[in-house]
Amino acid sequence: MAEPFELTASQVAAAIRAGRLSPVELVDSLLDRISRLDTAVHAWVRVDAERARAEARACVAEAAESRSRGPLHGVPVGLKDIYFTEGLATEAGSPLHTGFVPKQDAATVARLRRAGAIVLGKTQTTQFAMGDPAPTCNPWDLQHTPGGSSSGSAAAVAARMVPAALGTQTAGSVLRPASFCGIVGFKPTSGRFSLEGIFPLAWTLDHPGTLTRSVADARLLFSVLDERGEHARRRGAGRAPILGLLRGAFIAKADSDALANLEVTAGRLARAGATLTDVRLPDGFDLAVEVHHVIMAAEAASYHAADHLTHPESYRPLLRTLIETGALVPASVYLHAQRLRTELVSEAAALLDGVDCLIMPSALGAAPPGLASTGNPIFNVPWSLFGLPALSIPSGLSGDGLPYGLQLIGRADADAALLDAAEWCERALGRLPMPSGV
Repeated sequence: MAEPFELTASQVAAAIRAGRLSPVELVDSLLDRISRLDTAVHAWVRVDAERARAEARACVAEAAESRSRGPLHGVPVGLKDIYFTEGLATEAGSPLHTGFVPKQDAATVARLRRAGAIVLGKTQTTQFAMGDPAPTCNPWDLQHTPGGSSSGSAAAVAARMVPAALGTQTAGSVLRPASFCGIVGFKPTSGRFSLEGIFPLAWTLDHPGTLTRSVADARLLFSVLDERGEHARRRGAGRAPILGLLRGAFIAKADSDALANLEVTAGRLARAGATLTDVRLPDGFDLAVEVHHVIMAAEAASYHAADHLTHPESYRPLLRTLIETGALVPASVYLHAQRLRTELVSEAAALLDGVDCLIMPSALGAAPPGLASTGNPIFNVPWSLFGLPALSIPSGLSGDGLPYGLQLIGRADADAALLDAAEWCERALGRLPMPSGV
């Protein structure tokens, strides 16, 4: 029988419902694993061990009385340290918020708790979810980045320290860490998860998202967190999807090994029954990246203006540069970027004509060596700009034993259909084993 820490969120929920697993046993198993591994991985900012144990005991007592809080009854989760947590410090990786303890939970955290989830603790983030790396290492190889900015959430889930965690994505901060750490990262359509009670980076680009070890887990969390109350039930009845394989100069930016992995992956999916059709990106697709940067810089500068003016030394170099650049963006340029964004959204929607979703690499390659960078988010940026749902699933290992990710992009508000296609692809490709670096 698998150790409790090895179970996915869906497996945990089912085992607790059936009485095969005690939430107390599970929490103790995860806390023991954190104590053994996190001195090397550095995925956690703080672990709320005593409250987690108390919540687990309460879940056991309620289950004994045939009471359930919801679909996540007794399921532990980790939270990127920009999500407000009532009674638990939320510092956003910044000295400006050292010791800040919110008086209430973020809306997403409140939803998780109402559904029965146990908050295990807060995970490492780059400062205000931007650029400058967190101290987290990649569980597959501690000398490689886990990606960012949801660094701790991805690493903690991959290393089996927690079955599920929340992150955020403004450029590529959910899907890229998921790809580098060999797990599932899901960013829903813009607006489907609430931003209330989350430190912003750029208001019109920010997306809360999930880090899990299966698409079923992403679906489970979506059913709890979706503001529209959609339960993301399977709609396609296992139908093999029609996949639009993205082509063009933009995709060719990936390294040769990542491109080779994409071709091998596409071949495996085709042999399993998927219909693949080439979809060519327009030659000027790089404009989306430039538009995204203008909007992100201007909005970040606006949010941080007062603190940056009085405490510039409190900002790390990449974030400070972004703020200072954004402060120079004229209103007319920002508004022009937003107009271009609207036009690009329409063009992107046309790419999905006749297919269930688009596929491409989740990142330019496997996780880069060293901890001085979180990797390049360029392959995720357009879909964050357009607000489209996107998901990364593992698609194999590099010659160095590091994960590759396959990115799937769906239509706006067709999140359930994207999850259907991703779950089919996951079955065809299989899941990765436990990371070899821990």
